[in-house]
Amino acid sequence: MPIIPVAERTWAAVTPASTYLFGVETDTGTAPDTDAGDVRLVQWYWGPRLPEAALAEAALPPTPRQRSGFHDPRDIHELLPVDGGRRWGVPSLQAFYEGGVRSVELSFAEAVAGTDEIELVLRDETYGLRVGVHVRCADGTDVVERWVTVANEGAAPVRFGRLDSGSWAVPERSAYRCTGVYGAWAYETQLQRAELPVGETTFTSRTGTTSHRANPWIMVDAGDATEESGEVWAVALAWSGSWRLTAQHRPEGDLAVTCGFGHDGPSVHLAPGERLRTPSALGLYGDGGYGAASRAWHAYTRGHVLPAPREERPVLYNSWEATGFDVSESGQLELAARAAEVGAELFVVDDGWFGTRDRDSRGLGDWWPNPGRFPDGLTRLFDGVRALGMAAGLWVEPEMVNPDSDLYRDRPDWVLHHPGRRRDTMRNQLVLNFARTDVREWAIGWLDALVGEYHLAYLKWDMNRSFSQAGWPEAGERADMLWSEHTDGVYAVMDELRRRRPGLRIESCSGGGGRVDLGVLRRTDQVWTSDNTDARDRQAIQHGFSYLYPAGTMSAWVTDSPNPHTRRRVPLRYRFHVAMAGVLGLGGNLTAWSAEEFDEAAGLVEAYKAIRPVVQHGRLHRLGGTPGLTASAVQYVLDDRVVVLAYNPFSPDRRAPRRLRLAGLDPEAVYEVVTSEAGATAPVGSRRHGRTLTALGLILPSFLPNGPDYRSELLELRRVRTP
Repeated sequence: MPIIPVAERTWAAVTPASTYLFGVETDTGTAPDTDAGDVRLVQWYWGPRLPEAALAEAALPPTPRQRSGFHDPRDIHELLPVDGGRRWGVPSLQAFYEGGVRSVELSFAEAVAGTDEIELVLRDETYGLRVGVHVRCADGTDVVERWVTVANEGAAPVRFGRLDSGSWAVPERSAYRCTGVYGAWAYETQLQRAELPVGETTFTSRTGTTSHRANPWIMVDAGDATEESGEVWAVALAWSGSWRLTAQHRPEGDLAVTCGFGHDGPSVHLAPGERLRTPSALGLYGDGGYGAASRAWHAYTRGHVLPAPREERPVLYNSWEATGFDVSESGQLELAARAAEVGAELFVVDDGWFGTRDRDSRGLGDWWPNPGRFPDGLTRLFDGVRALGMAAGLWVEPEMVNPDSDLYRDRPDWVLHHPGRRRDTMRNQLVLNFARTDVREWAIGWLDALVGEYHLAYLKWDMNRSFSQAGWPEAGERADMLWSEHTDGVYAVMDELRRRRPGLRIESCSGGGGRVDLGVLRRTDQVWTSDNTDARDRQAIQHGFSYLYPAGTMSAWVTDSPNPHTRRRVPLRYRFHVAMAGVLGLGGNLTAWSAEEFDEAAGLVEAYKAIRPVVQHGRLHRLGGTPGLTASAVQYVLDDRVVVLAYNPFSPDRRAPRRLRLAGLDPEAVYEVVTSEAGATAPVGSRRHGRTLTALGLILPSFLPNGPDYRSELLELRRVRTP
């Protein structure tokens, strides 16, 4: 049982590699300035797995470094520090009661144990607030899941300024360093790593979505972790709306991370009788460096998050970059024929197929085939696609509407707005309020009909702007709830659509990587990583993405050269090898490719299909230098198969590695090269011992000095003999 009782009011979440020990701490009232009624849920320990007999030994309160009348050192270890009493740190729960009362006082009521979880129930008896702190630990994962439920059992409304999913205390170390990602549109998931300063370091999104600027996770180490060694503590939030994560580094040396939905400003309103569940906050400890932490997150995502994790994602072709809004049945069928010939398995018609949509300023919201372009609907087009051996998919943007649309003219009240305020557009769009029941019913109605009528296998679900004028006049005092209930509404529509159409697969997109998180991945199958398809830029984007999310969720396209965004020219083979590190897709204008390019592309698609199970389901190792700048590589291991994709974008690097040392192999086994573009340095049929491959490595042409720019290669090995 992953949650085990240790002593009275003390429990442990035990994973294969870690122990998370927590319980109830009650002041005795015997120490100076303490109150016997002050009850706190505290974290005693989070680190390497302890023997069961030793668990009680770890349930000891830390010794305060100093005592004064200006701070309380104990709140840093609380699972849910509140705004109340003698607490001056970052609160995870901040409540405002009737009459302006804002000091929360909770007492422990009971522990409710489940199969793989426990709920610790706290109550503020004076105002009828019930708080449930939940801890879950599923079998076979080192991830500990936490969330909070609140129920208003009183007679008056309660408002929350902060309602996090919980706080995680990182054990005492001499220093703390954080790793995370930042970015912008077309520049997502850029890795950053720095010492955590004393104070409060906050990462957040105020956009209504996960955002391009940051992603809701953090990794913390003592400054000594590497890719393959060292202790790492990680916290991630499974949520696709606005969010906030704060790392609080105390002057006396302690560190805690609290995270939750929402951002500064909007509040959560709970009427009498209402209850609410926060998103899940997930914690992970590992001692194998960043690489092992990433592989643990990938395994958790495949085992406990993704709706169809065992499937192989198909090679898709998307028509957008070939046609833009110039969409027609004949043009799409011509592209489909070329896509099938090059080896695509899924053909996706992007924007421009519906309403009066011949530009981005009109038609969004009118989800029926454009009568001028498809007078008889999409049946002939998609029947033709399936006759070519491919599945059919469509681009949709259910959460948005153009003011120049039949939907907006009919239902202007459906968009986010405040009375007496402008309705600012971005990309000529307004945001539909999915917190409204009628909007959700409208969305599920046309989506279900569309998927059913045209037998669609796939939807690319886009969301192309941030919230603005985020009002909900009909909701009154609950208007701020749209920030969370919109996201819950999107989840509900996706969940219901998948329930009705179990064969449907969905890709999440938000102007590229603006909605990538473990919340949306629970109801989608892959995410559009970035609108930037430039292969060199994509290496850095994909590198940061890989810290939390597995390759099987990462859409990566091969598009034209020069690249439509950067105008950079990159060889076709290099573009393919970068995209083959995730879920391969094609997005260029295939009708304009030369015969030589087309033949080379068909061969590379075939090569990807051969290694696809290893890339999409294997254990990832990040090898070599700085992706996109120096020689580097990614390696995947699945059972007896090993796949390596190696890159070198520039030749002048004088300190680039000359050999590529592999990782994660059986040191006593023998491996045979079965696919190689490395020539004489690693010919097909050659054999190497696992220990040699990890200690000495391979000489690859892409790693040799003084060669041309943009060298890359694919290598596959199989374990052929074990001791």
